[in-house]
Amino acid sequence: MPRARKEPEKINSETAGCPVARLFSEMEKAYGRKSDFFNHLHQSQIEFLKAVRSLVDDRIGELEKKQARGKKKATKVEVE
Repeated sequence: MPRARKEPEKINSETAGCPVARLFSEMEKAYGRKSDFFNHLHQSQIEFLKAVRSLVDDRIGELEKKQARGKKKATKVEVE
């Protein structure tokens, strides 16, 4: 006798491939967006983006220094 197939659970397309996103979605349903948990996550997102910005700023500084070194040329001085 053939087995009855279990219907697959409907999953939000945004969280289908990521178990962490799915966990956060479930946490939001249980505790809401105003919980301390989500406040901490929001702050960590800001800190992460600031960290990335600092890396980008450092790299821009390095490239600008490298470009400035390439522009140094000898100057002509007249001797009497």
